[in-house]
Amino acid sequence: MLYWRALVAGFLLFTWGGLGVSVVTNKLPPCEFPAIYNFGDSNSDTGGISAAFEPIRVPYGEGFFHKPAGRDSDGRLIIDFIAESVKLPYLGAYLNSLGTNFRHGANFATGGSTIGKPNETIYEYGISPFFLAKIASDRDKLPRQEDFAKALYTFDIGQNDLSVGFRKMSFDQLRAALPSIVNQLASAVQNIYQQGGRAFWIHNTGPIGCLPTNFFYNHNPPPGYLDDHGCVKDQNNMAVEFNRQLKERVIKLRTELPEAAITYVDVYATKYDLIGNAKTLGYADPFKVCCGYHENYDHVWCGNKATINNTEVYGASCKDPSKSISWDGVHYTQAANQWVANHTLYGSLTDPPIPITQACHRQ
Repeated sequence: MLYWRALVAGFLLFTWGGLGVSVVTNKLPPCEFPAIYNFGDSNSDTGGISAAFEPIRVPYGEGFFHKPAGRDSDGRLIIDFIAESVKLPYLGAYLNSLGTNFRHGANFATGGSTIGKPNETIYEYGISPFFLAKIASDRDKLPRQEDFAKALYTFDIGQNDLSVGFRKMSFDQLRAALPSIVNQLASAVQNIYQQGGRAFWIHNTGPIGCLPTNFFYNHNPPPGYLDDHGCVKDQNNMAVEFNRQLKERVIKLRTELPEAAITYVDVYATKYDLIGNAKTLGYADPFKVCCGYHENYDHVWCGNKATINNTEVYGASCKDPSKSISWDGVHYTQAANQWVANHTLYGSLTDPPIPITQACHRQ
């Protein structure tokens, strides 16, 4: 059982990743999470989509794992840094049951996953058929039942619900659908709580309007189309509204689930800050893709080959991914993922302001 504890907070300022990061310190004891169960999309997929469909190919993974590791990055994802921070092994994908050790949890994320039931196929835009509501209520796939109540449950999903909406709906229709999407995520949390889960770490969605893919076929956006950071304004506004409703729903969940410790994590703020201050922080142009060939209107995705003007072109990696923010136009580099992790895992951008190592304590 989780108990109410008063937060005795102080703030320790230290330099990490080029900026001062506020770290919340308090008298709460660290949590001993025996396992992590993660629910998400390609931003936290550690091999699910590779196991279900086509394996991710080189040069993915080569920056850290020295081979493809089922991750849409050159190396580690935010979920990998979460595992490191609570001293647990990297999560294996639950779809990759052969040779995977689930003793310390499992990763239910799959690339392309949505919160709600998708209305596109994996073959159209890469939208996965493994949607959150189905997975989160399927207890039979969760190992280590004795650790279920002590585990940490992480969520990093919602981006694909918005991206599908941008393709299939008007902005007014998508805005009207947001409450239903948010409520489905809340239902997943409620299902896990009813089965014994108590500690929840919920990311909001990032600034989708800043993804370089937005500009692959739109090189000359009209006046007013972009915001101050050069991102698609209307898309980011929709992400902000989604995040506002998600936060309100998390606050409501705390009253509905009296023994749950639910932390809302503002990933949007730190990603947007990183993109807006890329040059100051020593990164390359945040809209420049590290891996892949994207010149004019010719595009060869990371790790693929194509013939352009009778010449075979390979979508190779840039020379130094550690200086890039965007890995392949949709996903972040390991360096960017680490920067985001360093700025969200210690309480400065969470509600309540608590580090992930103490996320089992209800505030």
